[in-house]
Amino acid sequence: MSEKVTLALLEEIMAAFNSRDVERIMSHFADDCTFFASRGDEVCGQRIHGKEAVRKYLADRFKVIPDMRWIPTYDHVYDNKAVSVWMVKGTSANGEIIDAQGCDLWEFRGDKVLNKDTYWKIRFAK
Repeated sequence: MSEKVTLALLEEIMAAFNSRDVERIMSHFADDCTFFASRGDEVCGQRIHGKEAVRKYLADRFKVIPDMRWIPTYDHVYDNKAVSVWMVKGTSANGEIIDAQGCDLWEFRGDKVLNKDTYWKIRFAK
């Protein structure tokens, strides 16, 4: 592991996600990465394993929510792990407004994402 996890690296990854440029995002992920999505039919949400599978998942997600963006609240780095807390906003293709708080639990191998585990608060309509 020649590179270490830093707040600057997390900011770079967040900027990549906010660009919605899937290739830019994936440049930060290991080939054998796992992305745990906040939604899905598994207890962990949905487990997407491998760089190609994560690439496809994100490309499909950005088609459904083309203006999806994250507003960072705070990040914390320790060893090869990190926590990011943020607000996510966007509008889905079917008109659903997304405005929620969430967090990511990150694990890195060097400067590449090995595991990204995402959680969102679920809001009920008023």
